[in-house]
Formats: sequence, C-alpha cells, structure tokens
Amino acid sequence: MEQYCTSRSPYCQVVTFRFANQITTGSWMKTDGKVKKQMEWDDSILTTVIIIIIGAAIVSLLLRINHAIFKHVQKTKSGVQVIFLKRLIEGAIILIGVIGIVTALVGFKDIWTTLLGGTAVITAILTFSAQGMIKDVLGGIMISIYKPFEIGDRIMMEDGTTGVIKDITMRHVVLIGLDTEAHVVPNSELNSMRITNYSYHRDNRSAKFNFYVAFNTDMDKALRVVQEAVESSSLSIPGKEKDGEMFYGPAYFMGYEPSSIRISTTVYCPANVPTEVLISDINLRVTKALRENGIEIPYPYVNVVEKSR
Repeated sequence: MEQYCTSRSPYCQVVTFRFANQITTGSWMKTDGKVKKQMEWDDSILTTVIIIIIGAAIVSLLLRINHAIFKHVQKTKSGVQVIFLKRLIEGAIILIGVIGIVTALVGFKDIWTTLLGGTAVITAILTFSAQGMIKDVLGGIMISIYKPFEIGDRIMMEDGTTGVIKDITMRHVVLIGLDTEAHVVPNSELNSMRITNYSYHRDNRSAKFNFYVAFNTDMDKALRVVQEAVESSSLSIPGKEKDGEMFYGPAYFMGYEPSSIRISTTVYCPANVPTEVLISDINLRVTKALRENGIEIPYPYVNVVEKSR
C-alpha cells in the first residue's frame, strides 16, 4: 500500500480506505460462502440420517406386524408353506424398504433413470452373481407348493443323511440330526433330489429295523420274540392301520443273507420322540430278548485251515 501512496493527502486516504474495504468485503464473502456450504452439508447429513432412521423404523414395524400375523396363523395352521411364505414376505419388506430409502435420498426420477439406464448391468449381475440365489428361491417356492415334507417330518436324502425338518428359509432347509448336528441344504438341491419321508402326512414317525439270526433258528419263535420286544417298549406305538384299527408293525422273514437270516420290522413312535432314542431302545430290547431266548446272533468269520506238508 505504501509503495503506491506515500502522501498523506485526503485523496490518497480515500483510495486506501476503499481498497482496504474491498479486501475486507471479499474476505467476508469467501468466508460466508464456506459457511453456507458447511451448513448445506450438515443439513444434507441430517436429512440422510433422519430418512434412514424413519425408513428403518417403518421396516422394523412391518416386520413385527408380519411376525405377529404369522404367529397367530401358526396356532391353527403350521407347515412348510406357512414358514416359507413368512420368510418370503420378510424378504420383500426389507427389499422394498431399501429401495424406498434410496429413492427418498436420491430422488424418484434420478433413481429410476439410473436403474433403467443400467438394465444391462443389472441383468449381467443377476445372471452371474445371483443365479444360485434365484434357483434356491424358486426351489423353495416349489417345495412350499407341493410339500414333499412338513416341519417336524423325518427325511433321508439321497446321500443317506437323515434328519428332522426344523426350518425353511428363502434359500435353504435346516435338518436336525443326532444331538446338536444340523444340516443346511439349499432349496434347489433338496427340490431336485429323491428323498425318503418317514412321516409323510402322518402324526407319527416310523423307523425300519433289520435283525439277523442264524440259519438253524426257529423262525416262528424268532419273529415272535422280536414282535414282543418291540411292543414292550414305552416309545413304540401302534401305527399300522387295518380295518379302522391300529396295530404294531409285524416282523417279517425277509430272506437269506450270506451268513444269516434277515428279519425286518417297522416301528412307529410319537412325533416328539427323537428317532435316535427309539433306535437305541429297540436295538437294546431285541438284542437282549434274542439272547435270553437262546437265539443266536451270527457274525461273519473266517476259518483258516493249515495243512502240513
């Protein structure tokens, strides 16, 4: 400033004042602009947080209402179809909630313009990334429609894995095996494989047993011993219907094995009895009864004959 105006004249002072005033005004305008931008940024963050909180609250409320409705429905009707429908509605609520929050943040016009403009990208993503998920959801829909099993049914899959149906979600079915063992099977795989259902459209379960006796056994006696041992169990119940009455499953002479005769029977039990507990109890009772009645339980063995030269 001094290099341009060294005089103390009034004119020089006015020029100096005006120049200083311009600098001060410019600085204030720059500062005011930064403050306005900061305030706009803060308002944007606050609006975003409020929208997310309100959206999450609405989704949570709808999920609670859905849970309450299906809890009431399950008192009178329960099964795979009801459980899967509940899971499907839950997924739809969450998906719609996410889309609603994003639409409120970005704007309805912008979000749909973006979605429609990126149709090819979305199609590629669904094709390569979500193919397995879509197959599982469709598999779950087919299971819920045709109902090859219900919640609580005991099934055996093609690989020999057995378990009780505990739950079904949009992507998988949960089978409870021995003790705390749980098998999680994708809906698409379970829908396409052959399964054995031991309690299909029944209020009880069943388990098949095979027992082996020696060739010289009195078969009438052996069949009677097995039958009595099964009926003596507190876990077994009459489950075979004939002429309107319920009977215990009979024991059958099923054929010859390489070193024994095979006896088979089907044992029925209430649905709340774990099958492993039933199997253990019946095996113990039948084995004890066979030994007490002098019936031989054979086992494979090899005779080695040594000849002297």
